[in-house]
Parts: sequence; C-alpha cells; structure tokens
Amino acid sequence: MKRTFKSYAIAWVIFLAIFNLVVFFAKPLIPGFEFSYDARFWVSWAVVIASMAGQLFCAKIAFDAKNNEKLFLNVPLITGSYGALILTVVVCSILMLIPNCPAWIAVIVCVLTVGFRAIAIVKATAAAELVSAVDDKVKAQTFFIKMLTADADTLLASAKSDAVKAECKKVYEAVRYSDPMSNEMLASVEGQITIKFAALTDAVNADDAAAVSAATEEVLILLKDRNNKCKILK
Repeated sequence: MKRTFKSYAIAWVIFLAIFNLVVFFAKPLIPGFEFSYDARFWVSWAVVIASMAGQLFCAKIAFDAKNNEKLFLNVPLITGSYGALILTVVVCSILMLIPNCPAWIAVIVCVLTVGFRAIAIVKATAAAELVSAVDDKVKAQTFFIKMLTADADTLLASAKSDAVKAECKKVYEAVRYSDPMSNEMLASVEGQITIKFAALTDAVNADDAAAVSAATEEVLILLKDRNNKCKILK
C-alpha cells in the first residue's frame, strides 16, 4: 500500500507542476487576452492548491488501509476527492479567466464549491468507517466458531483409527453448522466447550476410542446448548 501511495504522490506532484506551469505561463498562448494577477486570481489559485492538498490527504488516508478489504471501503473517499478536485479546478480556472471579476464573488463560488464537495467526502469517510466498524464487530463475534471449526478439522485429520475418526467427524460437522455469531452471554458455555474440546483432543491423541466417544458426546451437548441460547439471544 505504501508503494502504491508513493507512485500516487509522484503523479500528484507532476499534476501540481503542470497546473502551475499552465496557470503562470499560458498567458502568451492567448493573444490579446488581459490576464491580471489580482485578488480574484490568487483566491482561485489558492483554493485549487488547497483542494489538491486535500485530495492528497484523502488518498493518504485511503492507502493507509491495513488490508485490501478496508482499501475497498475507502474507494468512495478517493473517487469523491477526485470529483472535488476536478470540479474545483474547472470552476476556479473559469474564475481566473473572467476579467475584472470581483474577488468576493470568487471567494463565495470557491467556498461553496469546496464546501459541498467536502460534505460529500465526509459522508464517504463516515460510511467507510461505519462499515469497517460493523465488519470488525462481526469478525470478533464469529471468531470463536471459526477457530473451533479449524481446530475440529485439524483434529479430524489427526485421528488414527476409523472409530475415532467417525467421532471427530461428528464434532466437526456440529461445529461447522453451528450458529457463527457469538455473544458475551455465551461466554460461559463457550468456555465449557473449549475445556471439553481440549479433553477430546487429548483422547484423540491417545487414540482412546472410549474416551473420545465420551468427550464427543459432551462437546455435542454443549454445542446444542450454545445454539439454543443463540436463538434466544437473537
């Protein structure tokens, strides 16, 4: 992500240079056009530069995402800042070319342009943060079952005898089809499942079919209890 932003920043610097070259050296290219560097011009120029800086800042926030999923959620932030920059450049360029335009008009137009686009960017940022927070919460709530499913799969693969493998498969299937969403109210039963699953693991490693069968029954009972409580809590 940092390398991507570095390339992006280089392109941004090039665009900034091109914009300033056009603004300050395009006068000879328009014969007979009176181009004055008055207050209106400098207000418009400053707003464009500020908009470009804001766009780079938005891009930095977006590319600082910890993973591709969060980067995807930040895409509206990047596109929104692009839209703001393009609109600002167009509007302010027009203001620069209007002769004898009062500075106060340039200020109002620029502020309104930037203001409306800034609101859109803030909304996009808030939406991305909200979705990310919900996603993190869901991941935290499904962590127990996901980890238990992975452990049950590993335990099934490590089973030595057919009898033990059959019991492990029962547990794996039960865990796999359990309600993935957890809740702080389920902490007690999930703690018991963890303890019983550890006992099952010891029995499987010892290839003790009787102990495996007994541990399997206890784990299945606890999983059923957890699923029933999940339904109540919804």
